[in-house]
Amino acid sequence: MSSKKKHTFKAEIQQVLDLVVHSLYSKKEIFLRELISNASDAIDRAQYAGLTDKSIVADAPAWKIDIIADKDAGTLVIADNGMGMSEEELDENLGVIASSGTKAFVKALQEKKEVNVPELIGQFGVGFYAAFMVAQEVAVISRRRGDESGQAVKWSSTGDGTYTLEPAERDLPGTTITLKLREDQQEYLDGWRIRELVKKYSNFIAYPICLEEVKAESAEDDEAQEDAEPNKDTEPLNAMTALWKRSKNDVTKEEYKEFYTHLTHDHQEPLETIHLAVEGAVEFRALLFLPRQAGFDLMMPNQKHGLSLYVRNVLIGSEFEMLLPEYLRFVKGVVDSSDLPLNVSREMLQDDAVVRKIKSNITGKILNALAEMMNSEPAQYKLFYTAFGRIIKEGLHSDWSNADKLKNLIMFPSAKTEEGYLISLKQYVDAMPQDQGAIYYLLSEDLLTARQSPHLETLSARGYDVLLFVDPVDQWIAQSLTEFDGKKIVSVDKGDLQLGDEKEREQTKKKLADASAEYKALIEFIQGQLKGEIKEVRLTPRLTESPCCLVADENAMNASMERLMRAMNQEVPKQLRLLELNPNHPLIQKMKEMAAESALSERLADYVELLYGQALLGEGSAVKNPQRFTRLISELMV
Repeated sequence: MSSKKKHTFKAEIQQVLDLVVHSLYSKKEIFLRELISNASDAIDRAQYAGLTDKSIVADAPAWKIDIIADKDAGTLVIADNGMGMSEEELDENLGVIASSGTKAFVKALQEKKEVNVPELIGQFGVGFYAAFMVAQEVAVISRRRGDESGQAVKWSSTGDGTYTLEPAERDLPGTTITLKLREDQQEYLDGWRIRELVKKYSNFIAYPICLEEVKAESAEDDEAQEDAEPNKDTEPLNAMTALWKRSKNDVTKEEYKEFYTHLTHDHQEPLETIHLAVEGAVEFRALLFLPRQAGFDLMMPNQKHGLSLYVRNVLIGSEFEMLLPEYLRFVKGVVDSSDLPLNVSREMLQDDAVVRKIKSNITGKILNALAEMMNSEPAQYKLFYTAFGRIIKEGLHSDWSNADKLKNLIMFPSAKTEEGYLISLKQYVDAMPQDQGAIYYLLSEDLLTARQSPHLETLSARGYDVLLFVDPVDQWIAQSLTEFDGKKIVSVDKGDLQLGDEKEREQTKKKLADASAEYKALIEFIQGQLKGEIKEVRLTPRLTESPCCLVADENAMNASMERLMRAMNQEVPKQLRLLELNPNHPLIQKMKEMAAESALSERLADYVELLYGQALLGEGSAVKNPQRFTRLISELMV
């Protein structure tokens, strides 16, 4: 690099700068947390790169982070001896952010109602820009490890939409960030304030954070000023303690909270903390946290999730998804193992037997902790399940080895429960009447449609409850959820509904057979009118109040699933359902009489169309011809 070059920020970066500076004014102090975290990450990268390329750490540095506060100059410096950056990396990392992340960050900030949202900065990887909340100018001098030229590069900007890149001098590899603080932000040059913030936000950074205060001297004695020694702390400001290596009895709740905040940038207290020290065939330690609510990152497509992995005190990397099953991706924390090689890669981890054992052990511990919370702290579990229940359900479709544990954790609303109340499968079974032989459920898109479904009628009349599967994910797990506690889990809108003991079922079967002969003319007439729309017309014991309903075959796709697939633009073959009639309903009895009189066939055809429309509405589907349907109703009313 031969000369100074001026560049313009990408438009989205300018948006980020404006939003960070103006939307997060109540938490300006978090800029220091972000810059220290970046410095720590740079040292992590240097250590890891040095495992395979010894030239990168040839100077055998004592890894550290220095903070220099100069009140006279009005500058705050954060320096590290980590990996450093080349000119291209400076330009890429500080001039441009991956557009998807930037757009998501801007959208999240614009939609957030509260102004105090510092946690968003960490979630979207734009922490560096927090410096502009307190600085009128930011300069970064960096020299990359392993670069034989030894050339350092300086990046600088006043946040006005442009930045410059130019050659610079730096004795050793690493990065130095200099903030020229605004006049109203001079508090961040006070030693006590810096110590307070490091203790609050960065106490568990693994490398020493040292403070050097340059005291303002009297301008009358220039020679004394030049000879003055800066005031430098001899002890690091941070504890540098790996909490997961301590006994959980020796760690306070406040320390867990501090570390969780440092790790996740979530300022709420974790809902649950799981501290593990496992010995035996595989040895590892882990510190895991269950958040109180789902973060923005959990909902972003293609977003990485996972735990931070340490091997013999070296951070191999964060977001190692192979340490947890996908349905536990909301869990935050660290795993430390001495049974893995230091040069382990993501590719090696995918096939490593030790990792599979660690994953299995961690998964079991988390599910056990959730079961314990469910039993002993139901209110706490409800908070968890409200935030992450949908994600937990995904495991039923993928983790067969833990299927029984997962079945005990999932919860649903039911036909009998009050609004906002959920019950587990065990609670459902415990409350079953003695003569109930199966667990019943109904798939639907929403609670209102489900609660008013005609498919519930005969079950409710018997005092049976019905689980209401109304989450989109329930459509998929229903295929895997076929049995619990030795009882079949049966859909109430598919196949034949077998109720009562064998004797009662035989009586019902005979009664329907006799009635079918009596209603033969009507059944044949309806089948002729609805040819191509339904598979079959038959009488049913399923209904007590409604005249009819639509039912899918035992192994066919029900109406709710069909609508979901079509909404996802999936090609779905036309599903012909069975139209079931209630022979005890006055309307069906009246139509039977009309079927016996050929002169009334035209009017009966209209009634069949109305009846079919009513069945479609009852299952939550739209009628085929709304205008004709409403006209027929109007004529009938007149």
